[in-house]
Amino acid sequence: MKDLISSILNIFRWIGKFITGIRIFTLNIAFLALLVFLFVSLTSSTTEKEVKISESGALVLSLSGDIVEEKQVSDPIATLINEKIGFDTIPSETLFQDILDVIAAAANDDRVTCILLDLGELGSVGLNQLQTIGDALNAFKASGKKVIAAEDFYQQKAYYLASFADEIYLNPMGGVDLHGLGTFRLFFKDAIDNLKINYNIFRVGTFKSALEPVMRNSMSTEARSQNMTWLTALWNTITTDIIRERNLSQDSIQKYTENIASELATAGGDSARLALESGLVDGLKTREELRLFLTTLSGKNEKGDFRHIPFNNYLATVSRSYTDAPDAAGTIGIIIAEGAILSGKQPVGMIGGDTMIELLRQARENSRIKGLVIRIVSGGGSVFASELIRQEILEYKKTGKPLVISMGAMAASGGYWIAADADEIWASPVTLTGSIGIFAAIPTFENSLSDLGIYSDGVGTTSLAAALDITRPLSPLLKEAIEINLRHGYETFLNIVSKGRTIAPETIHTIAEGRVFDGQKAVKLGLVDNLGTLDNAIDSAAGLAGLEEYTASYIHRPLSVKEEFFQIFSGSFTRSLAAMIPPVILAAFNDLIDPVSEIMLLNDPKGLYAHCLIHDLSL
Repeated sequence: MKDLISSILNIFRWIGKFITGIRIFTLNIAFLALLVFLFVSLTSSTTEKEVKISESGALVLSLSGDIVEEKQVSDPIATLINEKIGFDTIPSETLFQDILDVIAAAANDDRVTCILLDLGELGSVGLNQLQTIGDALNAFKASGKKVIAAEDFYQQKAYYLASFADEIYLNPMGGVDLHGLGTFRLFFKDAIDNLKINYNIFRVGTFKSALEPVMRNSMSTEARSQNMTWLTALWNTITTDIIRERNLSQDSIQKYTENIASELATAGGDSARLALESGLVDGLKTREELRLFLTTLSGKNEKGDFRHIPFNNYLATVSRSYTDAPDAAGTIGIIIAEGAILSGKQPVGMIGGDTMIELLRQARENSRIKGLVIRIVSGGGSVFASELIRQEILEYKKTGKPLVISMGAMAASGGYWIAADADEIWASPVTLTGSIGIFAAIPTFENSLSDLGIYSDGVGTTSLAAALDITRPLSPLLKEAIEINLRHGYETFLNIVSKGRTIAPETIHTIAEGRVFDGQKAVKLGLVDNLGTLDNAIDSAAGLAGLEEYTASYIHRPLSVKEEFFQIFSGSFTRSLAAMIPPVILAAFNDLIDPVSEIMLLNDPKGLYAHCLIHDLSL
C-alpha cells in the first residue's frame, strides 16, 4: 500500500515538474522573442527610418502635453512598443525652445506653405510662453505665410494662442471657452482639526499665504487682495492681446464672459454661432469642410488629404538652439532651474541644491563659457537649498563672468532668493515674482494617537531630547527657537534682496511680507531690471561679457545609468496610471492633494521654506 501511494505521488511530482518546465520554457521563449523584437525595432528605427518631408505642405504645429523649459528623460521602450503596435501616443511634454525653433525655421522654408495650429492636446503652459509663441507666429506671418487655427473646441489657453492666427475656424458643434483667471484652492483646517492633528505653523509675512490651506477654511483678506491684483494684471494682458490680434471692440471680451447666459440665449443656445457672431472665430467648418479648405492652401497628397508636415518630423530637420558644445570664441552658458527647490540631487522637473551647484561649477570652471544665464521657473522651496545655490552663485561671480537671470512664468520666494545677486534680472510682463517671505510647518499627532489609545512617554537628558518627535507636542522652548530662527531667515532674505538689488532696507520691507507681483510691477519696484525673453537675456549677458560674436549652450548634468533607469520606468508607470483615470477625476484629485503634497515634498534640513504655492491658473 505504501508503495502504491509513493508511486501515485511520484506521478504527480513528475506532472508538476513537467508543467513547471513548460511554463519556464514558454516564459523564456516569450522573453527572447521580446528581446529580438526590441533589437530589430531599434536597428530598423535607426538605420532604415529617415525623416521624409513633403516637397511642400502645411506645417502642423502640434503643441502636445505640458510646455516645459527642459524635458524629462523620455521612455524609448514604451514609445517603441506603442509605435510598433500602432497606438497613437501623445507626448506628455513639448520643449518650449523646440516650438520657437520650428516656427523660426518654417518662416524661411519654401516647403512650408502655412502653419496649422493643433492645440487640442495642449497641457500646462505658462502665459509668458504663450505670449512668446504668439510673437513668433507674428514674425512668421511677416514672411507672407498664413497661420490657421482650427479646433473642435477651444480651451481658454488654446484660444489665446489661436488669436495670433490669421484665420480661426471652429467646428459647428464646438465653442470657445473664455472664463477669466482665478486661483482657487482647497482648505483643510476643519479636516485637520477633526483628525486632531496639531499643525504648528511659523511664518513671516502678512501676505505669505502658502500655508493657508492648513491654517484656515477660506482665503485670507490679505491673500484675496494681492491675488486679485496680479490676476487682474494678467487677465488685462490676455484680453488686450486678443482684442488687438482679433481687432475686436474694447468691451467684447467682457460682454462675452460676464453675460454669457444672455448672449448664448440670443444665439439660440448655439455656442459656435455665438463665437462667430462675437468675432472670436472667422468661420464654422466641419472636419471634412476644413480638410477641403486646407487642400486649397497646401494641395492634396496621394492619400487625398491636405499636404502637411508633422511637427516632430520637421523638428528632426531643424538646427536646435543652444545644443552645441561651448565654443572657443566665447559661449554664454544656460542653466535651466525649473520646479520646486529641494536639497540634494534631483531629476529634471525639480531644482536640486547639489545638482545646481554642479552645474554652476561647470560654468565657473569652463574657460569657454564667458557668461551665464539661469532660466528660473520656480515658486521656491527649501531655504537651505536656495542658500546653497546662492553661495555657489557668489563663487561664480568671483570669476568676473556676468550672470543674468531670465524668469519664466514664475520666479518667486526661493526662486527669487537665488536670483537676487545676479548682474541683471529679466522677466516677462506676466512673470509672477517676489513673495519675499518664509515659513515652517510641523504637524504633530499626539491628539490623533490618544484617540486611538496610543500615548508617548519617556525621559531625556534635556528639554529638547524629544526634538521633532511628531508623536509628542512641540515643547515651548523648541517653538520659541524655531520662531527666532525663522525671523533670522526672513531678515537674511531681506538683506540678500536689499544688497543684491541695491534697494534700501526700509523700502524692501514695504514690498516683502510675501507679496507677489507681475513682471511689469516688479520692474517699477526694482525687483526686475528689464522685460524680455530668454534670447534677450542671452544677448545682454554677451554684452556684459564684451562679446560681439558668441554662441549659447545649455549646461546639463549627465544622468547616471541608475537615474535614467528609474526616470524611464517611473515615467512609464506614472503615465500608464494617469491614462487609466478620467481627466475630470484626475484634475479633482490633483486639486485635493497638491496643497498638501507640495508641502510634504519639501526636505529642508532646518524645516524652513521660501515657497509660493500658486498653481495652474486654468488658462
